[in-house]
Amino acid sequence: MTNIVILVGNVGADPESRTSQSGTSITNFSVATSRRYRNDAGDLVEQTEWHRITAFNGLGKTVAQYVKKGMKVSVQGRLHYSKWTDQTGQTRYGVDIYASEVEFLSKAPASTAGGSASPEDDEVPF
Repeated sequence: MTNIVILVGNVGADPESRTSQSGTSITNFSVATSRRYRNDAGDLVEQTEWHRITAFNGLGKTVAQYVKKGMKVSVQGRLHYSKWTDQTGQTRYGVDIYASEVEFLSKAPASTAGGSASPEDDEVPF
C-alpha cells in the first residue's frame, strides 16, 4: 500500500528553516488549497484548507531559498501523523505532509527564479 499526497496551491508564508540536533535541515511552510461547490441553498461557496508541509535536507534548503509567500507550488509527498502533549498537558494531534518533491508553478514576487526541486539526498530521516 502506498501513502502518496499531491497538492497544488498557494504558499501562505515564507518557509521557516532550522537544523535538528543530528544535523538534519528541516524546512516548514504552509500551502492553501481551495474548492468551490454549491451549498444546499444553491449558493457558490469556496472552502480553503491549509496544509503543513515539511521538507528535509537539500529539498528543504532549495525550498527555503526559492519559495516565497504567494507562490503557486505543487507538492508531492506522504502524510505523517503526530501526537504530542502541549504546555497545558492536553493531548494534541496533527498531520503534516513530508515533501519528496516541490515544483514551482509561479515565480516568487521578488523575481526569484522558479523551477523544480527533488534532490536525491532528501529521504526523510525517520
